[in-house]
Amino acid sequence: MTRAEAHHVTADTYQKIMKHFTPKLWLGMTATPDKRDDNIAGRNVYELFNYKIAYEIRLQQAMEENLLCPFHYFGITDLSIVGDVKENHDFSMLTSDERVRHIIQQANYYGYSGEKVKGLIFCSSIKETQELSDKFNNIVNPDTGKYFRTIALNGDATEQERQNAFERLAMDENEENINKKPLDYIFSVEILNEGVDIVEVNQVIMLRPTQSPIIFIQQLGRGLRKADGKEYVVILDFIGNYNNNFMIPIALSGDRTYNKDNIRRYIMEGGRVIPGASTVHFDEISKKRIFASVDNANFSDIKLIKENYTNLKNKLGRIPHLRDFDDYGEMDVARIFDNNSLGSYYKFLVKYEKDYKLRLSQEEEKIVEFISKKLANGKRIQELQLLKRMLMYAKGLSKCGLFSSLSQDMLTYGKLISKEQKENIINVMTNEFPAGSGKKTYAQCVFIEKEGNDYKPTKTFLEMLSNKDFYNIIKELVDFGISRYERDYKQSYDVTDFVLYQKYTYEDVCRLLNWEQNEVPLNIGGYKYDKKTKTFPVFINYDKSDDISDTTKYEDHFEQGFRDRLIAISKSGRSLQSEDVQNFLKAKERGIRVELFVRKNKDDKISKEFYYLGHMTASGNTKEFTMPNTQKTAVEIEWILDVPVREDIYEYIVNS
Repeated sequence: MTRAEAHHVTADTYQKIMKHFTPKLWLGMTATPDKRDDNIAGRNVYELFNYKIAYEIRLQQAMEENLLCPFHYFGITDLSIVGDVKENHDFSMLTSDERVRHIIQQANYYGYSGEKVKGLIFCSSIKETQELSDKFNNIVNPDTGKYFRTIALNGDATEQERQNAFERLAMDENEENINKKPLDYIFSVEILNEGVDIVEVNQVIMLRPTQSPIIFIQQLGRGLRKADGKEYVVILDFIGNYNNNFMIPIALSGDRTYNKDNIRRYIMEGGRVIPGASTVHFDEISKKRIFASVDNANFSDIKLIKENYTNLKNKLGRIPHLRDFDDYGEMDVARIFDNNSLGSYYKFLVKYEKDYKLRLSQEEEKIVEFISKKLANGKRIQELQLLKRMLMYAKGLSKCGLFSSLSQDMLTYGKLISKEQKENIINVMTNEFPAGSGKKTYAQCVFIEKEGNDYKPTKTFLEMLSNKDFYNIIKELVDFGISRYERDYKQSYDVTDFVLYQKYTYEDVCRLLNWEQNEVPLNIGGYKYDKKTKTFPVFINYDKSDDISDTTKYEDHFEQGFRDRLIAISKSGRSLQSEDVQNFLKAKERGIRVELFVRKNKDDKISKEFYYLGHMTASGNTKEFTMPNTQKTAVEIEWILDVPVREDIYEYIVNS
């Protein structure tokens, strides 16, 4: 027995039907299995079909296989007066004559496929649908020379009224008769999100903020039915100053990881997001509004984490493993690690999953948090392989010295462990790498101790690993971290452990450059030279705040038209003869590696990460000058990057 719109089966009315019949097989079909408002507490669609997914196809795949009508999406700037400082809209602004003119002008400019427009317009409220429909009906359609014909259709409309409206929208002008006149648009809030099949729809206009990727795709989907004479559907999304604008690229891309870099890349790549003949375009102001929304978003917010966790658990019918989040394309589980009140997936499960019964000691919990926050991202494989060796050691499967074993393991990755790297790894695994308060936070996270010329696991850590639950949690974390390394960080750049265009914190950089200690508490500033490793990382905040002091207002910038030329300014109080400037200018002959790390701005307060853009060399073009409004000198240096910055990253960084 088949049931379409199967996401409704959790409701009591549908349950009566399912309990009445006893077919050999239930086949459910739905475009929105994760639709939360239909999921009654304790039930979900996947559960009622025994967690068996016969076939799953998402928007991107359906477009690629030519199952849907191509669409051309345009993210259009809404009036600046329309926004949500506190999600509180002024109704008079939403329905002002100025906004109505703006909507009509844009709808006429971007057009439609077919003889006449047959459009759906989604609004924020019933009152807005009624007011806008009335105003449209008193305006001449510049495309036809006749007054617009529109209606507002909402929840109080009868089934007959709805069907009549759908038939009128589907009509062409030559089908007009005494009883029925064709409609240009239907204004609605959400009743047209599903269960409506008007194949002739050739234009969809969105006048409300995107609160959910699911609802966005439902509304976009109203225009994706194929029909004779309809080559494509035009989607016009009026983007205001909304806090949730980041939902738009998430919905269009189908990427549910809530990874900020992915979202930014989708905004920049536009038409490359969707397969086939469809296109995606954001105007420049819309891009800025979405970028601002992404920068300000907290994707480690517990509400968002819980929603995504519940979706995945519903789909699997069990508590998800770490790898499940990656394998099923769900939220990036690193969002849980980044949440300061959690710090680990274990802590999340203890706090929010009633079926999770495992409990660790405080010491074991701290070890899990350390590995989750510091190592499980996979940015360097060495510590993860060392932990894997210790797990084998605990099981009696390895008794060799840890570093002699690690050296052999690294050969399979084509890596050699240098003296500096070995010392750095030892410091990381014995809590000697942190400085300041960080040293106290993870004081009990000492994994190894010296044994002869090598190292072995500490007695304390081995005793912890004798706890089967703790062992399994650590093993899952290590396996997850190695899978992340294989996926994201295996193709390192040159002789470093860095990967071009991946993002790194100050602490990551100190660790991967094999420094003896994390220099973050000692204030790295814009750059810092490490004599022992002869490494010189440069950190640039490309967009400077307006309120910073004149002595730190450095005008670092890429030269116009060049993705491999950077102008960077030294710290204030420097001359051409200063030691740090000389190390920059003579880096090649002194064997110093200068590495570039850039972030757009400091607004992303969660991750505080920089894009790694590679090795660079001073060109020789330098200029000493006095900084504006000060008596301090600084030096301007032109740098040449080994590899020109990838276009989408470059465009994101340099465009204001």
